[in-house]
Amino acid sequence: MDRLKAGLRRRYGRERRFRLYGLLAIAVAIGFLALLLGRIWDQGHTAFIAHNLEVEVFMDPARIDPDYPQGTNFPQMVAEQQLAARGLSDDATGRASSELRGLFSSELKFQAGDLVRADPSVIGKTVTINAPLSDDADLYFKGEIERDTPADQRRLTDRQLDWLDRLEAEGLVERRFNTLLFTNGDSTEPELAGVLGAVVGSALLLLVTALLAIPIGVAAAVYLEEFAPKNRLSALIEVNINNLAAVPSIVYGLLGLALFINWMHLPRSSPLVGGLVLALMALPTIIIATRSSLKAVPPSIREAALALGASRIQTVFQHVLPLAMPGVMTGAIISMAHALGETAPLLLIGMVSFVPGVATSFTDPTGALPSLIYIWENASERAFHERTAAAIMVLLAFMIVMNAAAIILRRRFERRW
Repeated sequence: MDRLKAGLRRRYGRERRFRLYGLLAIAVAIGFLALLLGRIWDQGHTAFIAHNLEVEVFMDPARIDPDYPQGTNFPQMVAEQQLAARGLSDDATGRASSELRGLFSSELKFQAGDLVRADPSVIGKTVTINAPLSDDADLYFKGEIERDTPADQRRLTDRQLDWLDRLEAEGLVERRFNTLLFTNGDSTEPELAGVLGAVVGSALLLLVTALLAIPIGVAAAVYLEEFAPKNRLSALIEVNINNLAAVPSIVYGLLGLALFINWMHLPRSSPLVGGLVLALMALPTIIIATRSSLKAVPPSIREAALALGASRIQTVFQHVLPLAMPGVMTGAIISMAHALGETAPLLLIGMVSFVPGVATSFTDPTGALPSLIYIWENASERAFHERTAAAIMVLLAFMIVMNAAAIILRRRFERRW
């Protein structure tokens, strides 16, 4: 009896330790996830905030060409007017106005030029323009640039910091939600750079991928599982599909570069080429997930349909496939989410280049969210780093939505046998 009790204590002790190890593993995983998400949020939440400068501009007729307003140096004109309005004068080198001009974003020139082009009658009048500050000035108001940092280690001079403090004290600096982050494409100016072009590019990529990979993958899986003869050839095909699912994504990028660009001469860095490459990468995953879903349907469903006189095709497409559809949709959505986050194959087909606009067709050059994150993280301007984290958050939001959709669809249509 004592030996039996001792054995039970050891067994219960092992079970408690096993549960403890499992809880510890879950806690560690949650901790690392929280650390990752917290770091991304800490670095990127400031990108959703921007600072604008509200300035009054006298549209000097002597300096503005109404036929070509974009050619006017509006930032310089505004800087000189701001100095004059405060009873200050520039030195002989023009350094004061140059430093003040450096606080304005280049968007000031386009806003003023568009205003003149839309209404030439504003020439000779004083108008109010609300333009974004430069990236360095914006970082100063966000606390990323500090005054006590040595002057040779920051890009803003002491006089520029004095100007920013004075403009803020006068109530000319406005803090607002950064809508440009979601309405602009990529830009060489960090304060004007946005994710719209990359979001549209990713959407076009996924559309091409889904239109190709899902129908072909499901059809291939149905044939292999339900119609193909069980011989050495089908076994060889199954082994190769499983191996293709484990091939590194960069290999698919090399295949796309050689096949679609160098041989077929399709446009480089276009959603069409990117979608084709990602479709090749997603096909094995979709085939494997669909075959697993078809195998999960009980054989009694097939036997009952055949016993009632249904043909093999009717049995598969009217009974088996509809019942397997929750697993098929889940596998397809997860494969699309996996394709959305791929970077290596996109870099090899040219999506690492700077594309300022927004794609309007499947053959236009475009970027994608993963490649945009890669480009911004390697940029030299400090303001791009916070936008890198913001773009990661946008990408994570896309992937969370897609995975949540897969879970909802599976629970909605799942059958218990």
